[in-house]
Amino acid sequence: MPIYYPDVLEQGTKPRTFTYGDKDVMLYALGVGLGADPMNETELAFVYEKGLKVVPTAATVLAGRGQTEALPTKPGHRPSQPNYLMLVHGEQKVELHKPLPSSGTFTTESRTIGAFDKGKDKGAVLLNETIWKDEAGELVATLTGSSFCRADGGFGGPSEGQPEPHEIPARKADLSVDISTREDQALLYRLNGDRNPLHSDPESARRSGFPRPILHGLCTYGITCRAVLQAITGYDPDQILSHQARFSAPVFPGDTITVDLWKDGKVISFEARVAARGATVIKNGKTVLRS
Repeated sequence: MPIYYPDVLEQGTKPRTFTYGDKDVMLYALGVGLGADPMNETELAFVYEKGLKVVPTAATVLAGRGQTEALPTKPGHRPSQPNYLMLVHGEQKVELHKPLPSSGTFTTESRTIGAFDKGKDKGAVLLNETIWKDEAGELVATLTGSSFCRADGGFGGPSEGQPEPHEIPARKADLSVDISTREDQALLYRLNGDRNPLHSDPESARRSGFPRPILHGLCTYGITCRAVLQAITGYDPDQILSHQARFSAPVFPGDTITVDLWKDGKVISFEARVAARGATVIKNGKTVLRS
């Protein structure tokens, strides 16, 4: 089923209630590599229930992967469904309107907010927005993501107007952080909910053109947030207002990721690379601090 424009902009989900607890928070932190040294008390705070802290990018998984119900279809509406086998995650942003608690009950709903046509043989980009509200109805988080739909171009939508990526400063990075990933990191991270066999099954990875399973893009995204926590905020997650990045190349479990950071007031720019392979894996990164 192709993309129909502008009908696709009316697609979304009904509100869904979900609950998470400290186990979910700690599992995410372990999945992005925190707590590898159990004697490191600054990292222990993210993986131990005593004074538990929440990694801001955990918002990408804490809502779970439960059943969502689509909004009612209006008369004459043509439902769109991209070819998911040819779809890749393009960008991700998490904006926290208040720091995430270590547990709670929330309501989430999603909608398509943009569709851009790159051309019949060049694919399409879909923008999706998900909002969280707490039990009092107050806004907690807004998640914005883009998907590059490689097989769905030529649907007749606009080709321009897509948000411009954040520009990285031209100067040399102010500091860099090296973060090692484990050979089994994808097997641990997948327990947060994304069980795509691309990240666990060698045969599935080979069919997708990779020599072995790759790390989840959102795990790499979380690792860049971990780098900001470590190098900029002194492991204080409450300082992070938003964190966004563009995915540019895969990471293989076992790679060492170097996160380069530029600090300009409340704005932290970043990119991530695997020096051993000469690959830039995250581009156009931007973290905004609360203070």
